[in-house]
Amino acid sequence: MMTCLTAATILCAALTAPGTAEQSGIAGIEQRYLELRNLKDAITSIRVHNGAVGPDPATLPALVERFTLARESVARELQSADVRRFAAEDRRAVETMRAAIVTLGSESAVDVDGGTSPISCGAGFTPATADAKRIALEELSSRLYECFGAAAGNLAFEGESLDRLTVLARLAITDEPDRRRGLFLALGPVWAAINGDGTPASPWRSLIKLSAARMRAGASSIESRAALLSVDPLHVEPWLVAILARWRDATSGAELEPWDFYYAAGAMERALSAHIPLDALRPLNDRVYRDLGADPVALRVQYDLAFRAGKYPVAHTDFLSRPQIPPATGGSRGAVRVSASYRVGGAGNLAELLHETGHAIHIAAIRTRPAFADWPDSDTFSEALGDLVALDVYEPEWQQRYLGNSVPADQALRAKYAGVVLDTAWALFEIYMHRDPDQDPNRVWTKITREYLHIRPHAEWSWWAVRGQLVSQPGYMLNYALGAILAAELRARTRELFGARPWGDASWYGAVSERLYRFGLERPSREVIEEYLGRPVSPAALLQDMGAR
Repeated sequence: MMTCLTAATILCAALTAPGTAEQSGIAGIEQRYLELRNLKDAITSIRVHNGAVGPDPATLPALVERFTLARESVARELQSADVRRFAAEDRRAVETMRAAIVTLGSESAVDVDGGTSPISCGAGFTPATADAKRIALEELSSRLYECFGAAAGNLAFEGESLDRLTVLARLAITDEPDRRRGLFLALGPVWAAINGDGTPASPWRSLIKLSAARMRAGASSIESRAALLSVDPLHVEPWLVAILARWRDATSGAELEPWDFYYAAGAMERALSAHIPLDALRPLNDRVYRDLGADPVALRVQYDLAFRAGKYPVAHTDFLSRPQIPPATGGSRGAVRVSASYRVGGAGNLAELLHETGHAIHIAAIRTRPAFADWPDSDTFSEALGDLVALDVYEPEWQQRYLGNSVPADQALRAKYAGVVLDTAWALFEIYMHRDPDQDPNRVWTKITREYLHIRPHAEWSWWAVRGQLVSQPGYMLNYALGAILAAELRARTRELFGARPWGDASWYGAVSERLYRFGLERPSREVIEEYLGRPVSPAALLQDMGAR
């Protein structure tokens, strides 16, 4: 058996394929399933990073061939397994693996050829050149996401080439209103990449119709995912409206242009950006988590944070390899990678990096058998856990400790909840559009943002179309809105249990891991949450915090 000593451990492990004929029963199946997942993680890494980090793209055909054969073999084993002789947990492990195999088989990342996009991105993109309605949902989503990424990474402003995140960051710190307007309009190619010319035949409007039809066929809805948290789906929309109404009432005043909304929420960014230069993002991130006992280096978290043309356009965190040994035998951590594209520092980018590292320390803490070594069954729960530490950025005492400067609490709260209410507005927007996909999305967005965010209407622009999740995973924005509700609940309970200011307490990570992080798919999210909170999930903690201005 080959020994893996290089940085490309994931590729080495994937190609080694240590399963043997001697491995039998549930343990043997799980080992081969683990190897299959590691192959898929290696393939995904190549697809996302294109060899800039991680495995060499030249190995992709071999990996895909191994994956295809391994998937067929493991699927046959799982299907033929006589679960009647297994213990209850082993039966559940088999069912979990069977479900995952179906998902793995449907992902386009294992397609070597990739196909030829029927969508032409850029100035020539019109409904006449893309018969979007005839493209399957996954294919249309994938191609539109490519268009989004290409546009988001190359935006022209005053002779510079900027990316989407840099433009949004500058909106908060640019004092001149006319320059802010110019920055905002520089996002136009991103809007066009998603919504074309805004007609009923636009690519996104075709996408949302396909997504809505799929939900109807499955007798589901965006709101139905709340049931994984034991939340009645009927409560979801009223909760979102309550959050938006709290913001509306707390920020009453004259209407703002959309570019001025970012600036009005940016007082904290303007005050602290000089204390968070680009080269300080990673050291600050590591110091924060090291102080809590979750040193990213010790936890095998890898980072890819530099901007590159063509890079995957949305910050994300994922497995590089899964935990390799069941915890009963001592355990072996998997590896994790955080990916983002930063050209500037600042509080907003620091908060995002802390959020992604929050996902990484969550993954690193998973200590369960291979069948369950995955994200939890609720994306909302995962997003909330990402913010468990990240939201400390908005605490003046935390700012003073880590940045050497701080802002008044009201400025910090406005910065904190401007992002939350935008996510909430997007979640409500997606609910409305899935409910009636024939609506004009520009007008739906204008109505929501005018009514609740005091933003002057501009139905002539698709300025809602700046989030890649709207294309890559229609309906996903609800996870951020519900995640904010759940994060407020989890943060309040964590402070009750482990102190309001745990900074510097290296025992924090171990204690929280035992209660929240370690389960993967071993236990349903709702059970973990209910046991931790000791009460049903509600927006009370978030609404109370929003009112503390």
